[in-house]
Amino acid sequence: MEDAWSFVGMFTVAFGAATLLPAQSEVLFAALQIRGSVSLTTLIVVASLGNILGSVVNYLMGMGVERFRGSRWFPVGERQLDRAQNWYRRWGVWTLLLSWAPFGDGITVVAGILRTPWWIFVGLVTLAKTGRYAVLAAATAGVT
Repeated sequence: MEDAWSFVGMFTVAFGAATLLPAQSEVLFAALQIRGSVSLTTLIVVASLGNILGSVVNYLMGMGVERFRGSRWFPVGERQLDRAQNWYRRWGVWTLLLSWAPFGDGITVVAGILRTPWWIFVGLVTLAKTGRYAVLAAATAGVT
């Protein structure tokens, strides 16, 4: 049962880390890997799924954000929003491969604003997020 709670915790932290919430999943991932009581493959899958679904939430939020443009309470100014959209248009969907990075949450929101095709979004984000955890697993391997 402890393993199940480890995976629930990993999923939850990875999900939160992919949204605009201030969270980091790498420490928990490394701790669970070093502890060695869970399957590494399952750990990568669970962390990746949580992180991918968090990015999907960002994408969906992005799809609805335009209606709030110009609202006094909205946390992003029109200039900032325009600049982010122009940057994404310039560099394209391949920037979603950076969705694993700390600034990647914003990229996934802008992808939603600009209606990036769903299959491209999910494919590139899945590659980026799963790749990040695979690299982290390799970097943490052998650490005790």
